[in-house]
Amino acid sequence: MKRLCALFALLFAGSLLVAVSPARAAEDQKGTDVEFDGMKSTAPAAWQPQDPGRMRFVQFKIPAPDKDTKDAELVVFKGLGGSAKDNIARWQNMFVPPEGKKVEDIAKVTEFKMAGRDATRLDIEGTYRFKAAPFDPNAKEERLPNYKMIAIQFDGPKNVYHIRFVGPAKTVDKHKDAFEMWIKGFKE
Repeated sequence: MKRLCALFALLFAGSLLVAVSPARAAEDQKGTDVEFDGMKSTAPAAWQPQDPGRMRFVQFKIPAPDKDTKDAELVVFKGLGGSAKDNIARWQNMFVPPEGKKVEDIAKVTEFKMAGRDATRLDIEGTYRFKAAPFDPNAKEERLPNYKMIAIQFDGPKNVYHIRFVGPAKTVDKHKDAFEMWIKGFKE
């Protein structure tokens, strides 16, 4: 009799786990809300929020599609200065074009509306000049080939936002549609 009771208890506990799992799965699939001056968009659930530190407003680790590729990073800066033209030039200088090409050959700059407001976008692919401490003149530069960056300067209602999505081209390409949906999700 004790064995039968234990078996029923195990079956009942198992059925509870099955009943709870879909709710937890739905909660895990929700994603993270990001707000720019009152405008919100939910980042995909696959994007892993990171501690942004002092200089960054929001930061995500974006998972690689396979074990052979590194993760990408999405970083948002809030309230930093500089014109869109100056920031695009700075972001372009983070890349080395292939031999025989200029940075303008590998970069595409477009102006568009994000949440009805002005935004400038840079799409660039090549060798990324990574520096762990970009403003430290003594920081060593690491050159990472086959990298891609989508960078946006967005003039929000109260602040300027810089959005940089950078990583191995394969990883950025895998998450590009989700990135576009996230950007389009911001509404005023």
